[in-house]
Amino acid sequence: MLATRKFMQRKKKEEVFKDAADEAEQMNWRRMMREIEEAGSAVPILKTQRSGKGPLPRDVILGTLVRFKQLKKWNIVSEILEWLRTQHWWDFSEMDFLMLVTAYGKLGDFSRAERVLKYMNKKGYQPSVISQTGLMEAYGRGKQYRKAEAVFRRMQTSGPEPSPVTYQIILKSLVEGDKYKEAEAIFEDLLNEKRTSFKPDQKMFHMMIYMYKKAGDYAQARKLFAQMSERKIPLSTVTFNSLMSFETDYKEVSSIYDQMQRAGMKPDVVSYSLLIKAYGKARREEEALAVFEEMLDAGVRPTRKSYNILLDAFAISGLVDEANTVFKAMRRHRVEPDLCSYTTMVLAYVNASDMNGAEKFFRRIKDDGLKPNVVVYGTLMKGYSKLNNVEKVMRVYERMRIQGVEPNQTIYTTIMDAHGRNSDFGNAVIWFKEMEARGYPPDQKAKNILLSLANTPEEQQEANELVGNGAIQLEVKPDNEEVDDDGHEVIHTDAGSHRLLDDTQTRNHVNGRIRAGNYTFDEDDNDDDDDDYEEEDDEEFNFVSFKDKRELNFAS
Repeated sequence: MLATRKFMQRKKKEEVFKDAADEAEQMNWRRMMREIEEAGSAVPILKTQRSGKGPLPRDVILGTLVRFKQLKKWNIVSEILEWLRTQHWWDFSEMDFLMLVTAYGKLGDFSRAERVLKYMNKKGYQPSVISQTGLMEAYGRGKQYRKAEAVFRRMQTSGPEPSPVTYQIILKSLVEGDKYKEAEAIFEDLLNEKRTSFKPDQKMFHMMIYMYKKAGDYAQARKLFAQMSERKIPLSTVTFNSLMSFETDYKEVSSIYDQMQRAGMKPDVVSYSLLIKAYGKARREEEALAVFEEMLDAGVRPTRKSYNILLDAFAISGLVDEANTVFKAMRRHRVEPDLCSYTTMVLAYVNASDMNGAEKFFRRIKDDGLKPNVVVYGTLMKGYSKLNNVEKVMRVYERMRIQGVEPNQTIYTTIMDAHGRNSDFGNAVIWFKEMEARGYPPDQKAKNILLSLANTPEEQQEANELVGNGAIQLEVKPDNEEVDDDGHEVIHTDAGSHRLLDDTQTRNHVNGRIRAGNYTFDEDDNDDDDDDYEEEDDEEFNFVSFKDKRELNFAS
């Protein structure tokens, strides 16, 4: 099970250098890049590379800028460019200004973007599509959505004419700001506009499909998918991934997966993970494992997120041995488990009603240098609540508070649930009021628990007054536990779902070899926006959360 494939084994690549001097230069540059990444700041490191008062070699500067641009470390890019503005030995050109505006756009720092554009205007540089798109993006990422749209409309009426990248960014900004009508209007105008030299491309369709998914309008999303074929917009793995993400039934997800393969598209790590998630939610662990093995056989390297999804497929059914096998395989395959992985293992023991095992794994979290959060404590509390052990529930709560971890709404509801299982109306009322006092509006489950415990007329009156529900008795479903769209365990109530696992995201920073004689920077060189719909998050796909800023990243 989960045997290591050849492609997962590290092989040292032999590099060929021109000569000893070239090798020394490359090794020095890589060492400098590592130091910058470790320090989180570039200028102090770059200053040490200067010999006396002489300038730094141009190819070192350009190579460093290009590499951090590729890594999307725009804070370091902007830091280097701002420093270069003050250096007499560097000719700060219009291209440098444009990259600086773009960096501030990616960072959402509209104040600095405005200041740079004002300076460029003073120096006689004409507004360009790059500078205006950068400013528009800065407003969008800075949540100034009206200003972002105003810049876009000004470009439409007065120029410079918006480019496809401009349209991609304004659509992304509006969708992230839940400005669905505005985004839809821009997209429809582009579909019907005869003056423009281009029509909506694949990325724009993907963004709009994603918007309808986010808005819960699956019918419109599917309609848009059909339009892609009608308009001869090329379909891609990303397109099918977006369709798979809509579905909750594993049969539908599997059907779309098969359709993708019939269309000649190769599944990527996102495709496999979505299918694994669907099987896991349906408690079809064998199929989930088979898909994971298929992914390995296809030479697709699993991400930490995909391991966590497979781990969760076993955890929700309390299959501890299988979950442990996956957990060990992560390290064997050089994928370091994160807090989400550990929490899922605790959940596996909880669902197997093995609280001794859960406590042992909880201690491993600290032993391995991680800090348990409210989700881990909540998972333990839920386990003891299921066993009707109120004393242990409260002990875990006290441990959590001693460690300085603040409770959330789910914690209070779990405590109420524990008292509810023991028919303790008085304590349930106390924790209901505590939840309100802490600023957490009681959810439907908490209200249901309180109402179900009220037996006497006086208790019923008090419960109804607290929940503001008249005399309506609601059904309590304390044990209806499923997995949310993140592949994480949740407790479903009439009011919604409570997540029991955090999203922990990872980034892979790779130092590569850059030979830069000069860099070109034009408006189409915007690789940061290649379907980066999940916010600057994610080289990894955030598989399952489509709420707030945890949305689907169509670029796997």
